Amino acid sequence: MSETEKARNVEQQEKSAETVADTVVETEVAAELSIEEKLEQLEREKAELKDKWLRSVAEFDNFRRRSNAEKSTWIKNANQRLVLELCDVNDNFERALSVEHEQKEAGNFQKGIELIFKQIGNILKREGVEKIETNQKDFDPEYHEALAHIPSELEENKIAATIKNGYLMNGKLIRAAQVAVSNGEKPAETANVKIENKKEKNRNRRK
Repeated sequence: MSETEKARNVEQQEKSAETVADTVVETEVAAELSIEEKLEQLEREKAELKDKWLRSVAEFDNFRRRSNAEKSTWIKNANQRLVLELCDVNDNFERALSVEHEQKEAGNFQKGIELIFKQIGNILKREGVEKIETNQKDFDPEYHEALAHIPSELEENKIAATIKNGYLMNGKLIRAAQVAVSNGEKPAETANVKIENKKEKNRNRRK
């Protein structure tokens, strides 16, 4: 091989090396640009997700406030119908009590009060309210509150008197009945014991 050909081969090899070097540099630059683009894309996606999250939080907070406001309004107005019906009852009482009644009109007045009482009973019944029966019933601490134990003709633990009515609403206790419960002693026996005690005290005083 002549010197000229050798020189040409060396020149071609150098050009090939330069070409390879340029290709490597271009590849590295392209890779760096690709990474930067990906980072920028990730940053954009991150910002978008953060914005969506903040919007969702704000919307949920607004929804919660609206729900609480609506719930508060609903609670305030839940018994509006019942209150209006009781207003009618109140009006009837007011009309009944505003009239001066003659003796001969006492019967009509009594009937008017009875009608109003019946009107109240019907309203309570429609609302699922029922009175707890107490008359001569066995005392039940689940539904009755004993305020006193008294002598009576009834057996022990029987309800002898009702002090305040108790009520259930849709089967649930809303107010226990306040009652006096028989202690099993007969009123006459109790009276005799008191008399005997008084006599005994008097005898002791004389001594």
